[in-house]
Amino acid sequence: KVYFKIDSELLFPLLALPDYYSYSTAVGDGSGTEYSTAYDGRVTGIRVWEYNNAYIRGIQLRYDGNWTTPVCTSYGNPLEMTLRGNESFIQVSGKYYSGYIYEIMFVTSRGRSLKVGQSYGNSFNFYPTNDGSQLRFLSGRQNGNGITSIGAHWAVY
Repeated sequence: KVYFKIDSELLFPLLALPDYYSYSTAVGDGSGTEYSTAYDGRVTGIRVWEYNNAYIRGIQLRYDGNWTTPVCTSYGNPLEMTLRGNESFIQVSGKYYSGYIYEIMFVTSRGRSLKVGQSYGNSFNFYPTNDGSQLRFLSGRQNGNGITSIGAHWAVY
């Protein structure tokens, strides 16, 4: 196993990192517990939960046909996007403010997008630095009520 250091307190075990790996540095205040959605396979879907017209409560990724454990909470009805053949996530953007991620948008290689949350706060825009790369996993922190920071990991799959 290869370990990826998120901060000085915790190491996340991962599969060996492929060539053309890049990391979009996490945004948000970063309070709470670390998380990582790293899983074997290609990302093929996303679910996002929002707290009643406020911040992002939870995120879940699907790898091939398997959904990961939801990050933070899966309370309420999620908004969901499933990728089509040869489609991948190539951009993650949104807004953060006052300790939480308030808005998140996932954009695909075919120009489709899923936008969840409130357009309030400081903007962020994540994308890979290498041609042909796609979203491999998300990491950051959550405090049990919502997502407090988020970063994106990219690689050629």
